[in-house]
Amino acid sequence: MAHSNFIIVIFSLLFSLIFPKNFSGDLFFNPGSIWKDTKGNTINAHSGGILFHNGTYYWYGEIKKGESKLIKNTTDFYRCDAGGVSCYSSKNLKDWNYLGVALEPNTTDSLNDLHISKVIERPKVIYNEKTKKFVMWLHVDSEDYSYARAGVAVSDSPQGPFEYLGSLRPNGQMSRDQTLFKDDNGKAYQICSSEHNRTMYVNELTDDYLNTTGVYNRNFIDLSREAPAIVKHNKKYYILSSGCTGWDPNQAQYASSDSIMGKFSLIGSPCSGPNADITFYAQSTFILPVQGKKDTYIAMFDRWNRSDLQDSRYVWLPLEFIDGKMVIEWKDQWKIR
Repeated sequence: MAHSNFIIVIFSLLFSLIFPKNFSGDLFFNPGSIWKDTKGNTINAHSGGILFHNGTYYWYGEIKKGESKLIKNTTDFYRCDAGGVSCYSSKNLKDWNYLGVALEPNTTDSLNDLHISKVIERPKVIYNEKTKKFVMWLHVDSEDYSYARAGVAVSDSPQGPFEYLGSLRPNGQMSRDQTLFKDDNGKAYQICSSEHNRTMYVNELTDDYLNTTGVYNRNFIDLSREAPAIVKHNKKYYILSSGCTGWDPNQAQYASSDSIMGKFSLIGSPCSGPNADITFYAQSTFILPVQGKKDTYIAMFDRWNRSDLQDSRYVWLPLEFIDGKMVIEWKDQWKIR
């Protein structure tokens, strides 16, 4: 019996040396690696956002599929056909079940906002307790990005299908890269790059979350910020964003305000570690508060592959607040504690 136990110990030691740590079942995140769903298919949910509802996380993102083509009259700007919005679900944020296409693209009408020739980007979903509807906002645009509008869709269930209601320019202004934020009191806001990406707006939404109220503020005037992600921590609001350099990475910056409708002042880069000056070759899309864990957040980024957009990767990293400052440190592998 002692001999058998010795063999088991030796085998276990060899096993742990041969196989990586995350083989053991621990929920490790490996930023930038290929991420498979529970059926073994690569997750396709770019520029995404996450909704937590009734004990389950729902991840919505752009479907990027097919050939990435160089746009005419440009030297390095690639696009692939708009594929609609995907939806995945998870209980632990690591193992994701594919639920299908939450918002279908249009394949027949070239004038439709959701036609595959158009732009469908940065979908975000929040739940409205009053209307019992799941509300999606997203950036919809023309092939040359001159349309610059926000699309709105609704569903009775988190996985969809979402019914597309149409698009608007919030408060009459351009809307490109965007996100949604729902405050503790149920009020909701759309944050978007506007005025040819020179300025970022915080737009208050109506009680049904389907339109804007006319109340807004302008931030980062003439500073050209995009890819907004927002979080509330200790009664303060923080916006993480990138500069405007197309698919090329640049240095992330974060800003804070004591009020969601107050002035957001840029503070600096929250990133540290290798390639922090170019945000780890990635671009922000969402900040996720982890449910049931106080002051635990995940900063979600996309690492774009311009010539093969469907092979763009996800970079998820822990986000902390240390002495009131946002900190995002590079980690080759990590897990939620």
